[in-house]
Amino acid sequence: MEVQLTNRQQHILWATVRHYIATAEPVGSKALGEEYDLGVSSATIRNVMGVLEKSGLLYQPHASAGRVPSDSGYRIYVDQLITPSLRSRSVSQTDATRTETLGREIEVALQKHLQWEDRSLETLLQGAAQILATLSGCISLITMPQTTTALLRHLQLVQIEAGRIMLIVVTDGYETHSKLMDLSPIPEETQRDSEVVDRELQIVSNFLNTHLRGRSLLELANLNWSELDQEFQRYGEFLKNSVAELTRRTLAPTATQIMVRGVSEVLRQPEFSQLQQVQTIIHLLEEEQDQLWRLIFEEPEPEDAGKSRVTVRIGAENPLEPIRSCTLISSNYRRGSIPVGSVGVLGPTRLDYESAIAVVASAADYLSEAFSYFNP
Repeated sequence: MEVQLTNRQQHILWATVRHYIATAEPVGSKALGEEYDLGVSSATIRNVMGVLEKSGLLYQPHASAGRVPSDSGYRIYVDQLITPSLRSRSVSQTDATRTETLGREIEVALQKHLQWEDRSLETLLQGAAQILATLSGCISLITMPQTTTALLRHLQLVQIEAGRIMLIVVTDGYETHSKLMDLSPIPEETQRDSEVVDRELQIVSNFLNTHLRGRSLLELANLNWSELDQEFQRYGEFLKNSVAELTRRTLAPTATQIMVRGVSEVLRQPEFSQLQQVQTIIHLLEEEQDQLWRLIFEEPEPEDAGKSRVTVRIGAENPLEPIRSCTLISSNYRRGSIPVGSVGVLGPTRLDYESAIAVVASAADYLSEAFSYFNP
């Protein structure tokens, strides 16, 4: 259910979340009035906090306590209150500047401590995981990259009907994949003579097999199709889209090792005071990484291909029971436009979201750049 907040309600929710993140103590109206320039009386702040509680964004741990953010409150905070879209300028400009500064600091730290030209890939990822844990104050999670290297054995373009062409790809493992797409626009004179299209498709198929046989599908997805001979240019966009889609489906990700750092520091947080909760989280990190891997490595939807995206799962949004009181922030790192691994941080829902999101985004971008120096 979407909650519509006034500027004042947004500002007070923002202040409540920030205060609770900093102190780990339930927040009262008096503390907010003293610490933040909200421009209203303590009584007004208290009334607004009551409205936010009724909306499910805050709650009281017990009757005499102040209020703390709920998972829904954190979600509003992340989605609306730390982005430039927030209508209250005083909040959005402050957080936008802070996030930009954090991003630069993280980038400098990664560049200072990690020189990928002189490191193995595994050593690079281990170093990145440690820096990520140190900067975020969370458990850092970095998956080893995908090792799938399916090679092209044969490619064939076949006309199914006027304007409809199928691309058939056979890999070195004799797996066959196909993609049916519209080829448009087609000149009218060509539509009247399907034999012309058949001949062209055979020529293009022969051309592509000669130049692409033995290359990985990952390479094909990032191929500069403009290098095709001029007479084949009208097939370029069709081939580019077809191969990109086939590659996404063919290179189905398989679970890889997750490098974990920063566990001991995070488990000192008051949210992890119960031994049983700590044990279930450690068990997940050590014994059930495949479940965690499937959660943090997300294949992008076709419309999101080639885009970097940070995913924030808060509390009960996490499907895995051991971390349903935690926040998991993750993003893929890539080779070209293909996601090959993930970067993530895991911490309590009471964490510095601006910092954690900036850390994950910068680390994913850095590893994407670094990974271009290594073979897939």
